[in-house]
Amino acid sequence: MRVTKHEHACLRLESEGKTLLIDPGSFTLPLADLSDLVAVVLTHEHPDHWTPKHLDQILTDAPGTPILGPAGVAAAASDYDVTVVAPGETVTIGPFTMSFFGGTHSVIHESVPVIDNVGVLVGDGFYYPGDSYAVPEGVEVRLLAAPIGAPWLKIGDAMDFVLAVAPRRAFGTHDMTLSRAGLTMHRSRLEWAAEQGGGEFLALEPGEATDL
Repeated sequence: MRVTKHEHACLRLESEGKTLLIDPGSFTLPLADLSDLVAVVLTHEHPDHWTPKHLDQILTDAPGTPILGPAGVAAAASDYDVTVVAPGETVTIGPFTMSFFGGTHSVIHESVPVIDNVGVLVGDGFYYPGDSYAVPEGVEVRLLAAPIGAPWLKIGDAMDFVLAVAPRRAFGTHDMTLSRAGLTMHRSRLEWAAEQGGGEFLALEPGEATDL
């Protein structure tokens, strides 16, 4: 399986000639080459993880593509046919088997409502937690997409998350809120955390990919 990092939190997974998209949001540039798209996963309802503009373009390029997300996404994207998924559930579409974890978004501030959020494990070892530190207990994570910058994120907590998951390899995502200097600094912190479990950290830029 090939994993491509797009801008901010958007991820493209490719396997057996098919494509899965995760969290195409407001910071993500228009996506191309979606003729083999089999599903879209939206981890939560915030616009940096999905927009009507992206979904409309995706459904124009790949009509009938299933959209999966928690109940909060289904409510926010009520103009679309969203299949509701919850922690503990597993769904297979094409070559992609997706298991869901967590349940809630990390706390931004007590004044901001806590919303639904699911982490997603794809296949035999790719994990992305959405906007949370939900650890997929009992799973060996071969490749982790780790949030690296956000209004809710403290870098020490992000490091603890990587330490808890102990992936073989990791790269930073959710990064458009950081300056280049901040991104470099946070990457170095997550690199240290990945190495404590014998793992490797990859500094992927938008459009760059790695194989699972």
